[in-house]
Amino acid sequence: MPQFDLPLEELQGYSSTLTEPADFDSYWDDTLAQARTFDLAPSYVPAENLLTVIDSFDVAFSGYGGDRIKAWLHLPANRTPGAKLPVVVQYVGYSGGRGLIQQDTAWAQAGYAHFIMDTRGQGYGGILGETPDPHLSAGDVAHPGLMTRGIASRESYYYRRVYVDAFRAIEAAQQHPGVDAGKVILAGISQGGGLAIAASGLAAGRLDGVIATLSDVPFLQDFPRAIDLAVRGPYPEIANFLQRHRHRHGQVLEVLNYYDGVHLASRCTAPALYSAAGRDDICPPSTVYASYNAYGSKSGRNPAKNIEFYPFNNHEGGQEHHRVEQLHYLANLLAG
Repeated sequence: MPQFDLPLEELQGYSSTLTEPADFDSYWDDTLAQARTFDLAPSYVPAENLLTVIDSFDVAFSGYGGDRIKAWLHLPANRTPGAKLPVVVQYVGYSGGRGLIQQDTAWAQAGYAHFIMDTRGQGYGGILGETPDPHLSAGDVAHPGLMTRGIASRESYYYRRVYVDAFRAIEAAQQHPGVDAGKVILAGISQGGGLAIAASGLAAGRLDGVIATLSDVPFLQDFPRAIDLAVRGPYPEIANFLQRHRHRHGQVLEVLNYYDGVHLASRCTAPALYSAAGRDDICPPSTVYASYNAYGSKSGRNPAKNIEFYPFNNHEGGQEHHRVEQLHYLANLLAG
């Protein structure tokens, strides 16, 4: 697909036209306070992975509403006894789950603790998931998929539950004795990249220990523009819903505004490495740059940030080339 979004020089200066809700922070304060009334109760059960260089744990913790969320924790088998490792908390792409136990251990192979959160109600498209979402009906009509599930209100919207899960996943990872709770890196691709931004923004001022955000071609950024531009992937679920429910356009955008990654990015305090792809018709590059350009702008910290741009790639972004960039980035960050 040829380039369809703004040229790079315009992307670098692009800002979203969104105005955040006046009660954005209080809404998330209340949501997270409610979530924390449930005992996190993390469990880490040693699990056989048939790999000689990685030790794995089958994890469960309490997310939104006290619902039990699954995860994997992988640790390098040759770690020093009693050592506490920096941890990469990884969120997965739309429709995917945590996968099979040995399916993704790359960060543990690099010497980090590697925590992979299952995404509630997903795991049906490509990568296996095991965490149900008991709230999926949410009392409203919806387009197939998850983007309009519970869209009747900000309280019932699907991503309220997922964002809370992503925040509590940080807390669960921090509680394992093999993890350095003061060195948490949040990472993900597509939906996972959007959840990394959301969790980083929610953690700012509420939870210590996040030292980096690695967001690769992130989803869930600048909803109004994404709905207008994206021709593949999850965003068209919203457009298709509005095609039939014409009168609900304003109400839907009002709900989505509480979940827009641009607002959450602006609150982030940790250094960040983003990526965007010039021909990405699933997460258009202008929506990624809207988030990147807002990143840290309301935090009072002015966190360091970088973005890698892959002009000829679609939603695959930088793939293995970008993983090399991330490995160098974290090594330099931790060495400094």
